Formats: sequence, C-alpha cells, structure tokens
Amino acid sequence: MTRQGALTSLTSPTAVGFVGPPGGKPHLIVRTTRPIRSQRSSTSAAGNADVVPTAERHNHGSIERSERTIGDGSGRPARPYRAVDTLAAMERRGSITAGMRQAGEDFRARFKTAQLDPLKAFDISRPMTDRGSTPALGEDPGLRIENAREVVWRAILAVGGLGSAGGSCLWHVLGWERSLKEWALEQGWRGRRVSQEAASGILIAALGALEGHFTTARKEQAKSK
Repeated sequence: MTRQGALTSLTSPTAVGFVGPPGGKPHLIVRTTRPIRSQRSSTSAAGNADVVPTAERHNHGSIERSERTIGDGSGRPARPYRAVDTLAAMERRGSITAGMRQAGEDFRARFKTAQLDPLKAFDISRPMTDRGSTPALGEDPGLRIENAREVVWRAILAVGGLGSAGGSCLWHVLGWERSLKEWALEQGWRGRRVSQEAASGILIAALGALEGHFTTARKEQAKSK
C-alpha cells in the first residue's frame, strides 16, 4: 500500500497511518474503529420507543396508542400516541348511540364550514369567504357558509340556546373542539364550573336532542322535495 492509499483509508472504518523517526523507515500502523452510525440508530430507536406522553398532556384529554403500525419520520415502524375523540370515546363506553355520535359529527362538520372557530372574529351575520379550500363548481362560498351557520344556529336553539348548558357544551366541545374537562372547569354553564360527571350528562342530553333535531330536519327536507 502506498502512502497516499494509506492516507485515503483514514476515512474508512479501518484507519491506516505511518510512524517512525525522521529519515528512518516508517512502520505501518493499522487501527480498527467501531462503526458509529449503527450505534446511533439503535440508540435513537430505543429512545423513540421510550417516549411517553407527559402528565400535562394527559390533562388535555385522553390519548392512546395507534392500533396500526405506521412509519415514523425516519421510516421505522412505530405506533404513535393519538388523541381520543370525545364522541368516539363516549360511543366506545356505551354512553351514546351511533346515531348520537353521527349527529355530533354532523354538527362539528357544519360548525367548521360555518367558520365559527375562535381564531376568527365572531360575527354570525357576516359570512366570510373560505380561502382554505376550493369550493365545488358553481357553488357560492358565501352562501355555503351562510347556510352552515343557519344549520348551526338552529341546532343550538334546538338544545336550549347558546345560554343553556347544552348549547354551551355543544359550542365549545364539539364546535371549538375543547375537551369536556376543559369546558367543565373553565367555561361551564354561564361561567360556573360543573363537575365532570355533570358535564358528561349535559353532553349526552344535548346529543340526544341534536339527533332528534337533525332527524326531524331531514324528514321535513325530504317532504319539501
């Protein structure tokens, strides 16, 4: 091996060099180094496996591991934690029926279309154009938003109005997607805190009334056609 070849090999796992007195015959030295990349990868993988949600995250709602394995940012198989939807959790426990959950999902979808989230200035009488999505061909964005707001407002009235416990719960928990615990402790009914058990009962009752309201509205719409 030439001196140039030995110097080039310094960048490989086996480092090669020459030592010796000035003017004397150099001696070839070979030193094997441990690969670092695989060690880092295994350490990183082990670290990701040990990552668990903090107690502070648990305070913001239920979370669980994903049932299916997906690829993480590096392409490795992983089962990340995800937030458990309030309606899905209640249906899983048997607190609400599939119809009540669907009514809640429909309300949430209309609420989103109506652009009534707290990040926008609230003015239910003035529709805003939806810049985040492309409307269907021939559909007026302002009219679509206005219709969604009408559906939301009628639904809120059906459960007692915005000032009622049911209306407030639907608005904050389903519309603004806050946890039921946050609504009970921070917002509650007319600014008064309620227990988590009472909050759950309020939401169940509101979902029952909401299901009946949407069922009646669909029947009336079908008759008018």
